[in-house]
Parts: sequence; C-alpha cells; structure tokens
Amino acid sequence: MSVTVTTYDWLMVRWEPNARGRLEQAALELYVERGFDQTTVAEIARRAGLTERTFFRHFTDKREVLFDGAGQLQELLVNAVADAPDAVAPIDAVAAALQAAGTLFDQRRALVRQRRTVIAANPELQERELIKLAALSAAIADTLRKRGVKDPAASLTAEAGIAVFKIGFERWITDPRQQDFGHFVRESLGELKAVTAGS
Repeated sequence: MSVTVTTYDWLMVRWEPNARGRLEQAALELYVERGFDQTTVAEIARRAGLTERTFFRHFTDKREVLFDGAGQLQELLVNAVADAPDAVAPIDAVAAALQAAGTLFDQRRALVRQRRTVIAANPELQERELIKLAALSAAIADTLRKRGVKDPAASLTAEAGIAVFKIGFERWITDPRQQDFGHFVRESLGELKAVTAGS
C-alpha cells in the first residue's frame, strides 16, 4: 500500500520574512533618492522584492510608511505618563515618558533620520507631522487631566512637553556624537525650566 504525501509549497511561497520591515526600508530609500511624490507603491514593492498586494496588506498607502509608528508612540507616552508616581510634577512625568519613548528612536536612528529627511522635503508630509504632534499633545493633556491636573495646566504642560520633544529630537538627530535621545530630552527640559524660573 502506498501513501501519498501532500506538501504545501504554496504556504512557503506566501511567507515573506520581515515583509513590513523590508517595505519600510525600501520606501525610505526611494523617498530619499527620488522624492516622496515621485515614488510609487509598485517601485517600493519591487525594491523590497515583494508584491504590491503585500504592500497593501501592511500599509494603506505610501504615507502610512512614514506615520505608522504614531499610534505606538502615543500609547507608550500616555501609559508612561499615567503610570508615573503621584508625587512627580506633571512636566517631569511627561519628560520621563519622552525619555522612555526615546529608546524607540535610539534603536532605529538611521531609519528615523531618513524619515526626517523625507518629511522635511514635502510640505504635505510636514502638515501631517504637525497633526501627529497635536494628537500627541492632546492625548498627553487628557492623561494629565485623568491624573488630576486641571486646565489650563494640563494643556500647557502637554504643549511644553511636545516643545521639549521637538527641540530634543532636532538636537538628537543632528548630534555627531550619537548620544541617546533621553540626554537631549533632559537637556531641553532643563533649559525650559531655567527660562520659566527666570534664570
């Protein structure tokens, strides 16, 4: 009696190791080389060695490649602010959250730099980045309110935190010594506190 063994080679063909990461890397390379507007989804997929269909399984459009991590960043910041000890001043809770989020940036420094280059060259993407930062500020302010911080203090603290983030980010991204992101958050917060204290 013979037994037929069925193999499922089609499963192996459909499996794409690290497809999302490959698509992200290919997109950023092409955006830097050719420009965001001049790059097509087909070219991104081809560069990654994948299909357009695979691209759309991971991203809704080519802008999402640049803004995909916004939800993860917001969740990390909100959770870190919410979990800060009660005795911590609101601005210090926000700064600690920014430092915690900095590990994401430190781990992906090269990709973050490419992303910044692409966004800086495109006004539409710059607008989307500002919307993302406004959403982060609103989420942080809401979390501070849940911690008992009244308005306008909650909103002012969140906006100040985003200002610290932006200044720290610009310093971090251009730093030739490649110090960690948290260093620049602490430095920028120290300067903000000095200014508001009248030093």
